[in-house]
This record gives sequence, structure tokens and C-alpha cells, in this order.
Amino acid sequence: MLRTAIVILNWNGRNYLEKFLPSVVNYSSGENTEVIIADNDSTDGSLLFMEEHYPEIRVIRLDRNYGYSKGYNLALTQVDADIFVLLNSDIEVTPAWIDPIVSLMEKDEKIAACMPKIKSFADRDCFEYAGAAGGFIDRYGYPFCRGRIFNVIEKDIGQYDSSREIFWASGACMFLRASIYHLAGGLDDDFFAHMEEIDLCWRFKNMGYKIMFCPESTVFHVGGGTLPNNSPQKIYLNFRNNIWLLFKNLPPGKLRIILPLRIILDGMAAIKFLTEFRFSFFLSVLKAHYSFYGSFRNISAKRKLMRPGITKYDHPEIYQGSIAIAFFLKGIKFFSQIRL
Repeated sequence: MLRTAIVILNWNGRNYLEKFLPSVVNYSSGENTEVIIADNDSTDGSLLFMEEHYPEIRVIRLDRNYGYSKGYNLALTQVDADIFVLLNSDIEVTPAWIDPIVSLMEKDEKIAACMPKIKSFADRDCFEYAGAAGGFIDRYGYPFCRGRIFNVIEKDIGQYDSSREIFWASGACMFLRASIYHLAGGLDDDFFAHMEEIDLCWRFKNMGYKIMFCPESTVFHVGGGTLPNNSPQKIYLNFRNNIWLLFKNLPPGKLRIILPLRIILDGMAAIKFLTEFRFSFFLSVLKAHYSFYGSFRNISAKRKLMRPGITKYDHPEIYQGSIAIAFFLKGIKFFSQIRL
């Protein structure tokens, strides 16, 4: 089998390591599999816990909190494997969670990334927000999942138990072909956290590679461990990174149309936050847009480097309508109701 490295990025997550690392160790054994902790300069005793309880596990110590993107990029330069598994510390894995995905990737060298079924740790019959049964986006860049549209999360009754190509694999548990990861330039350091996996997967797809969902593998995710959903910082990162995502990856003809529309939609969202007296969220949207304008030269340089690979927009996994209109005006709540 392909050499597989499971890399858990940790920042002050000792409680998660205590709770979930045993399942990773128990269900990830094998001569071709290694478990690694990459620590973003934790101050909560995470490293002491590893030394006392898991001295056999390799720990990569980073000198400060670099966030998800740069933290993984720095750590993965020190890992030699065919397959990288980026695994959140708040995930419980299950028996035989690795083999089905590695087997799928072995059979098709065009698969750059793959993800398992991600279910809720708190409600084990339901999908989990961050990935569910595979990620998609609409033409305006709004992400959604098979099994989760906005905050409507479906119960898993086997309705998505089919392996299929998706648009993005969840960063909570993402299997990556190392050679293609390096070829694509890795995660974008500037994203820090949130949507960096969508940006990476979009680049993979523009390069002609596949992103897959494998239902034979299941993990359970707590979610919201680093930034809760009601965090103004999370709102800021989501809005800022989503504009970056569109600007970096859309072909020129689409960019001129979609980006102005998206800016208008963000303005409408900001006004909605204001009318609901959620002033911190309103300010987060404004901050996100100021950050985009302030970083325009840097993002433009990245887009110029990627320009030769931006060849198409008709990826079948992009919903060509608006998921917001479908959800709020047409009453579409489930992925099975969407026609891609």
C-alpha cells in the first residue's frame, strides 16, 4: 500500500488529544502508516501530554501558531509519504477508516484528494457541518455539502452512500496525494484558516485532477473546536477568504461578472447583520472587504502565477445557480433536491 502519514495539527488542543488520539492510534496501525502531531506552539501542556503518554509518536514542533494553512505547509515539508492525511484533533476515527480511501486512490492516479463520510460526534446519526458527504460550491462561491446546506444538516440514512467526484474535500479529514499537493504549491498561507481546502481543491481541479468522496470510510467530528460558529473572527475569515477564493480561481470572463455580484451580496449580508444588531458581524464583513482591497496586489500576483491553469469553469460539481436563492426562496433544503 501507499505510504500514509496521518498529520494532526494541534494548537492548545490537549483535551482533544486526550479524547481522540486513542482512536487514531488504535485504528491506524500498520507498517505503511505513521501518526504525526504537528504542534503550533501550544501553551496548554499538549507537548508534555505527548511526551508522557505517547513518546513513540513523532511530534513536529513549530515556533508559533501559524494557523491551519501555514502550519500544515511547514509540517508537511518534514514528512515523507505518498499520502498525507490532514486530520483535525477533534475527530474520532473508526476501524478500517484508512484502507478504503487509500485503495481508491491507488486505483486512480488522477485522484488528488479524497475524504470520508463525516458525521457528527454529538449526534451520531447525522452528518456534520464541515464536510458531510462531500463539498460543493455555487457559481458565487458559496460552499455547501451533500448532507448539509447552510445550517440544515441531514440525518444519514444511506442516501449518499455512493462514491463520487466532489468539488472540495473537507480540511477536517482530507487525504492528499503528496506529489500533487507539492505540485499545486500546497495550501495558501495567507488564508490562515477556513476555505483554504476549497482553494486547494479548486486548483487541483483546474489542473485536471479529481476530488473524491469515499462512503466506506467514516469519522465523527466535534466541529468548532478552534473558532466557534458565532465568532466574529470566523465571520471575517469566511468572507475574506471566500473573495480571495473567487479572485484566485475564476477565469477572466467569469471573474468580471461574478466578483461584483458577490461584493453586492456580501453588502446585503452586512446590512442584514446590522438590522439584527449583530454589530460585530457587520464589522467583520467590512473588515473582510478592506482586507481584500488592501491585499489586492498580493492576490493578483498569485492569480498571475496560476493563470495558465485557469482553463475552465464548467466543472460539473459547481452549482450554476445560487444556493441562497434555492434555499431561502425555493425551499430547497436537501442536496438530493439540487440539479447540478
